[in-house]
Amino acid sequence: MANKPISEMGLPKSIANVFAARNIITAKDALSLSEFELMELLDVGFEEVMLAVAHISEITCPPYNTAMSLLEQRNQNEYLAGHLPTRLKGVDAALCGGIPFGVVTELVGPAGIGKTQFCLKLALLASLPTSYGGLGGRVIYVDVESKFSSRRMIEMGFSSFPEIFHTEGLAQEMAGRVLVLRPASLLSFVDSLQQIRVSLLQHHVKLLIIDSMAALTSGRIWPGTPRHHPLGWHISFIKSLAECCRIPVVVTNQVRSQVRDEASRYIFQVQSRTDTMEDPSKFDSHLVAALGIHWAHAVSIRLVLESRSGQRLIKIAKSSISPSVGFFFNITSSGISLLSDEGVEMMGPEANTIHCQGLI
Repeated sequence: MANKPISEMGLPKSIANVFAARNIITAKDALSLSEFELMELLDVGFEEVMLAVAHISEITCPPYNTAMSLLEQRNQNEYLAGHLPTRLKGVDAALCGGIPFGVVTELVGPAGIGKTQFCLKLALLASLPTSYGGLGGRVIYVDVESKFSSRRMIEMGFSSFPEIFHTEGLAQEMAGRVLVLRPASLLSFVDSLQQIRVSLLQHHVKLLIIDSMAALTSGRIWPGTPRHHPLGWHISFIKSLAECCRIPVVVTNQVRSQVRDEASRYIFQVQSRTDTMEDPSKFDSHLVAALGIHWAHAVSIRLVLESRSGQRLIKIAKSSISPSVGFFFNITSSGISLLSDEGVEMMGPEANTIHCQGLI
């Protein structure tokens, strides 16, 4: 809006022509000068300048909102926003309904912790009929590491919803709603993005899963922050898919070891103000999300899956609507199952560290 031409702002022609004659063409040109500087330059009176500046400011600057008006807007748009319930009661309550539409949700954790199990259950839930609490649509599942298992997904269905999965033909129908893509490289993934976009619009797709983003760039992610993130363009495109199509987008991310040079950029992991990067043993964890800080800023919700003393834990590490809480869980025939719906509050660095102790 700063570069919007003054000639298009509806000012009286007399004053608009004066601005043009003095080579003050855009809103930025006008608002960069004080009222007295404009009076001198335009050779017009104070009141006329004040009215012109007020008019330009009103058009150029967005109106303010109160916290109450934002809350009312959110309540009005709640149906449009929507959520995909995970059927994990504690997690859904903390996320105000489940995995939200219109944003990117990330699952981070070490290999074997349960990320793909979580994704398979989400794919199942999205394809369920709406009468059973699902989204009643199709799912695009980008299976980068060939971990997708239709047999395991159907097993989850029979275990979680026996009353509907024993209906003849329903298991096959549900499996038919999940469209699996297996890109062999980052380049082939790029080629498939446009296809995904068309499919989202034309085939009643209700969920996009990418498992995993880190595997797409295997061999290209180095310790430290590269000048240009290898997934920079893809991050923006995936976010736009979530926003424009108003669907939940879930991506998985791997972990890697943190090197000493990264300590200053992961300063939230220091236990006390006296800790420094010279003593890496004082950091809560040596594991970090593989795709780095740039990618972390792109996701709206980050769920970390980790192991502590032989127990699996899923925690909400990043969310604008939820506190940092964690839930211990097991993996059963029906998928991820919480040991308790009561979350454990994660304080300070505990929300962001990634542990891998005694399980995998």
